[in-house]
Amino acid sequence: MALEDPKTVLPKSTQWHVFAAIGTLKGGRADWLVEKCTELGASSLTPLLTERSPSISENRVDRLQRVILAAVKQCQRLHEMTLNPPTKIANILPTIAQSKLSFLAVAEATPIVSTLSFLRKEPSGMIIVGPEGGAGCFVSDFTEKELKMMTEAGATAVGLGPNRLRVETATMALLATLMMWSDSQPPVDP
Repeated sequence: MALEDPKTVLPKSTQWHVFAAIGTLKGGRADWLVEKCTELGASSLTPLLTERSPSISENRVDRLQRVILAAVKQCQRLHEMTLNPPTKIANILPTIAQSKLSFLAVAEATPIVSTLSFLRKEPSGMIIVGPEGGAGCFVSDFTEKELKMMTEAGATAVGLGPNRLRVETATMALLATLMMWSDSQPPVDP
């Protein structure tokens, strides 16, 4: 019987942890972001609280957990994506400092593809996407202080091309690129 000798199946690809300022997303955009992060294989998602996206309701967090469960079933994922409690930037600085791969989406930064050509695969990494700027467009609307804190902690600023992207589009572009890159890299040496 299968239950007599259970085996743990570990994830095979790099574990990407997403930190995204989704508190101000309207309509079903936050649901869509969470669903697609789950489908693409993100290990976890943490709603990021910034000066320009200061909160997310408890009801919304409960709804996002249900969206994750539905997406896990739909795409037959072996490991459920973890939805962490909302957190402030100051609380992720130690994690950034310990991570060898921490990417911070910043408009007009060096393109992510150029940055990846100089790196090797690590067992885990972080993706950080800030709140939307004016007119609902992503311009990495972190404050200068927030950007400085994260880059000083070790995050690498990366660009996503010349277009202004919404939070969910920027997150998907970055996550999809990093998943394909990490899956194409040779396994990490122990």
